[in-house]
Amino acid sequence: MNAHPLVEARGLVKIFAARSGWFGSRGPGVRAVDGVDLTVNAGETLGLVGESGSGKSTTGRLLIRLIEPGAGTLRFDGTDLLGLAPGPLRRMRRRFQIVFQDSHGALNPRMRVGTLVAEPLAIHGIGASRADRRERAASLLEEVGLDRGVLDKYPHEFSGGQRQRIGFARAIACEPEFVVADEPVSALDPSIQAQIVNLMADLQERRGLAYLFIAHDLRLVRHVARRVAVMYLGKIVEEAPAGELYARPLHPYTKALLEAAPRRDPQAPPARVLPGEPPSPVKPPSGCRFHPRCPIAEAICSREEPLLLPIGEGRRVACHLAHR
Repeated sequence: MNAHPLVEARGLVKIFAARSGWFGSRGPGVRAVDGVDLTVNAGETLGLVGESGSGKSTTGRLLIRLIEPGAGTLRFDGTDLLGLAPGPLRRMRRRFQIVFQDSHGALNPRMRVGTLVAEPLAIHGIGASRADRRERAASLLEEVGLDRGVLDKYPHEFSGGQRQRIGFARAIACEPEFVVADEPVSALDPSIQAQIVNLMADLQERRGLAYLFIAHDLRLVRHVARRVAVMYLGKIVEEAPAGELYARPLHPYTKALLEAAPRRDPQAPPARVLPGEPPSPVKPPSGCRFHPRCPIAEAICSREEPLLLPIGEGRRVACHLAHR
């Protein structure tokens, strides 16, 4: 497996305009992503976890330029992705794709499955003819565990897990190197979740894919990712190799997420509810954004924003108290 950086983001910012009042006057804006640094290496899976509204999905879309950042830099395999004109960017898009959480909404209900899977091939001019692209689509469906006989069926004729397999077939059609998997199993039953996770691992082994695996379920991420980044209110607060993060979380928010994760072992202590609600991203707290909910916060935590700093080999944490 190659270990060179494939996706490199530095200082990514995304502020969504907010409107308020009867006449839609412009508000201060929602700071969905606020200075995010991330690297995804070729062939690896980076888990990105956090509560709903933490900015995970927005970060994933920024990494593949589905939405445009307000600030920051973004490189893909050494190329400045933000500096690409529309033509070169369109050609580059073959190299990265996304699989969405809502498999039903992501697939056009008026299109047959064969057409849906072949569509990326047609867009990028891959295949000598429509018949050739149809045959490629059939092979892709077989690769994700579906029979080629489903080519002429419609998305509503499939289960949620099967539709997610179709989504992966579409995503790998142009042989990308990087796939953003945006909560791809959160809407599925646990037994089906395991099947999709295994499919992702198989595709990664065969194709050398790199993933950004976005989730709020730390139990799942533990079995998927080599590294895990934890996001809170638009910022990365901790990043570490998966084994180290689960064995010794350093940020109080990471500890709280682990304590709140569902337990499968009936003998394990019950999950603890994460205290409080996340503050508004329109007006985040001063200092550390987690300090109003943090059980160990000190005075400095409300005054000064902690930097995301290295602590040990391959770890970063943004917490005043973790470095003591």
